[in-house]
Amino acid sequence: MATESTLFEFEFDPGFRSSRLRIAWYGFIGVLLAGGAVAVYIRLTNGMRSTNLTSIVPWGSWVAFYIYFVGLSAGAFLVSTMANVFEVEGMHRIDRDALFAAIISMVVALLFVWIDLGRMDRMYFPFIWRQLTSALSWEVHAYVAYIGILVTELYFSMRIDLARIAERASGLRETFYAALTLGRDDTSEASRAFDQRWLKRAGIVGIPLAIFTVHGGTGVLFAVSKARPYWNSGLFPVIFVISALLSGTALVMMIYVLRTRLFDGESVDPDLLDRLAQLLIGFIIVDAALTAIEAFIPIASLHPHEIETWQVIMFGPMSWSFWWFMIGLSWVFPMVLLSKQSWRRTPSVMVLAGLSVVVGIIAVRFNIVIPAQILPVIEGLPHGSYFPTLVEWGSSIGIMAVGLLLYTLGAETLPLTPLGGDHE
Repeated sequence: MATESTLFEFEFDPGFRSSRLRIAWYGFIGVLLAGGAVAVYIRLTNGMRSTNLTSIVPWGSWVAFYIYFVGLSAGAFLVSTMANVFEVEGMHRIDRDALFAAIISMVVALLFVWIDLGRMDRMYFPFIWRQLTSALSWEVHAYVAYIGILVTELYFSMRIDLARIAERASGLRETFYAALTLGRDDTSEASRAFDQRWLKRAGIVGIPLAIFTVHGGTGVLFAVSKARPYWNSGLFPVIFVISALLSGTALVMMIYVLRTRLFDGESVDPDLLDRLAQLLIGFIIVDAALTAIEAFIPIASLHPHEIETWQVIMFGPMSWSFWWFMIGLSWVFPMVLLSKQSWRRTPSVMVLAGLSVVVGIIAVRFNIVIPAQILPVIEGLPHGSYFPTLVEWGSSIGIMAVGLLLYTLGAETLPLTPLGGDHE
């Protein structure tokens, strides 16, 4: 049994501070889930006829959201390694939030892959019939390994707290939290040190997995498409990783403020908030620079197909997404909010900056997926056009609502904030 938990004084009372807010939030999620369920039913019964996907534009909003949430997951995980692997001071406060958000984001990403499949019942086929020369086959297996690493890290990061909660609980609560410890209820310093060692080891293994196979590998899925010169670039996987760090950092910063205020009822650490904000500034600058380089290469090389693609993005059907969302929301507006130190230490301002980036990066994903498919790959073929149908929007919102529900249930149940007495 636990031997030293009594040395720590803590109070574990997760969940919303306001019951009215809880009811309103779950009601809001319920409405989104209901609408999404209707859209998914139409997708299941009518197939791809319910979408605007065609043989010319076979990848649409579902693929864009898929790579978006993979990026959120990889970015959030890499933020967690600053605490678990690199032991950056103060970052331990957000490592569990980051890991849990990374897990939920991957679940949502795979749901988007599932709904995009023509034969959704064959989703398990890559595990039975493997293709060693297929980047997609390797990617599917990498996702499974990556999720395993995330769950392992989350377990070792909170196992001590789960054991302490189980010791003080009774009835079903005791059974639930004891089950989550997997039978390891020792809270001694030796046990804590063991958990920290394996937490760090899992993080070290996860870093190359997240960078080179999970989100870098997702970029490879596009980069190996020779028929689409806009995608066929060695810089593409790098851009995927940087934008993942940008969106993941923004997500973690936003979650940290909201959950601390709405669930923990505590004050936000301004030093930690400032540190996250400075990371966000760096990632915005690098992301903007790499995008500028990616645009400069086809202009300098005068490659006609790539130039036409960038014309579509910047001045054609996707221009609103590029200028207002990608440039405006993911770069310019957050940089203004991050420009003053006093603003970087203000929780409400940083929530707005994080939300702006998280929404803006969606446009980045759409600008990756859609424009390259609009132009014909062979001269003489028709141009494509695409805008999601209500079924695509509705099902996408429903899938995201599943993620919101899963995160909320976890935040109301799990010790995502280290309990009193925990070491950094």
